[in-house]
Amino acid sequence: MAAIELEGLTKDYGEVLANDGVTFDVDRGEIFGYLGPNGAGKTTTIRTLLGFIAPTAGTARLLGHEVTDEGELLEAKRRLGYLPDSPAFDETATGREVLDLHASIKGDRRSDELLDRFDPPVDREIRDYSRGNVQKLGLVTTFMHDPDLVILDEPTSGLDPLLQQRFAEFLRAERERGVTVFFSSHILSEVRRLCDRVGIIRNGRLVTVEPVESLLDRSGKVVRLRATKPLPRDALAIDGVHDLESDADAAGAGASEGVADDDGGGTETETGTETEPEAGAGTRTATGSEYAFTFTGDVNALLDRLREYRLLDLSIEEAPLEDIFMRFYGQDDGDERRVQTDRLAAGADAPNPTGDEARADAADERGQAGEDDV
Repeated sequence: MAAIELEGLTKDYGEVLANDGVTFDVDRGEIFGYLGPNGAGKTTTIRTLLGFIAPTAGTARLLGHEVTDEGELLEAKRRLGYLPDSPAFDETATGREVLDLHASIKGDRRSDELLDRFDPPVDREIRDYSRGNVQKLGLVTTFMHDPDLVILDEPTSGLDPLLQQRFAEFLRAERERGVTVFFSSHILSEVRRLCDRVGIIRNGRLVTVEPVESLLDRSGKVVRLRATKPLPRDALAIDGVHDLESDADAAGAGASEGVADDDGGGTETETGTETEPEAGAGTRTATGSEYAFTFTGDVNALLDRLREYRLLDLSIEEAPLEDIFMRFYGQDDGDERRVQTDRLAAGADAPNPTGDEARADAADERGQAGEDDV
């Protein structure tokens, strides 16, 4: 049985279908990344899974329990940990008091271990916490009762690089223990090092579910290089080069200032001095000829092709996640409207309580996981 099951999950706000027939499973013991542009429908899916909003159509199950059945959802939440993208705690309480409240609601099996690992300043009031310290306390409350399933929304937001690495190691260890992790993220490096599979949602519809290696192979790398002079036209005419740009694009006026030779070997300025050949998409600047492109081919083949040219600089980086969305899944004219809809899903349907209201709400939902940090 899968840890999370969605079948035709739909949320219709009238003008916008925030989720449109979303269907996928998350296997037990895997780390599943839920990705998409801002406003694509991720928040709506998460809040529907947690029972904060009701689906218009379709079904969803957590650990085999129907999320639309209050009793079954309560049973599932006893084994669930949840970390929202912006945890909200009573600002007048200390971190220790927040932990005591959570322990009284859902139990405490691991807080000492987690405090040693993430080290939030539990003796200080929440009002004095930095964004990172709030996130660290949220991680402790999410895992302290040793859940079987955790749902994390941008879990490393606010954490410094050292804590991000520590969290990644912790999450991999949790997976080895059999814990299922479902999280949304905009950080491709985080997705690469953590996820077994990813699901991508766009315009409320699930676009693909695939192993993370497949996504990364198709997304390619961003390559930037600077050569001492413009490269020949065929230097970058190899499989895998896409969206080639260079400083020649910005220096188009330079072409109009010169007159092409009859033999095509270069340009002649008004003073009669011949310049270097135009050579494809590059042009010579005071600092060399610069190129940028997305590359989805074999990096070794690219390096072999460039070996004969004198390069001043070369960088190869992961493509930004936003570029992957644009490249493979296209523009979404309704993104802004959908961002507003996801904000509604995140706020209007289930306000974030603080202070005494948070404590009262948490007490009313005794036995559920992660209530007052929603």
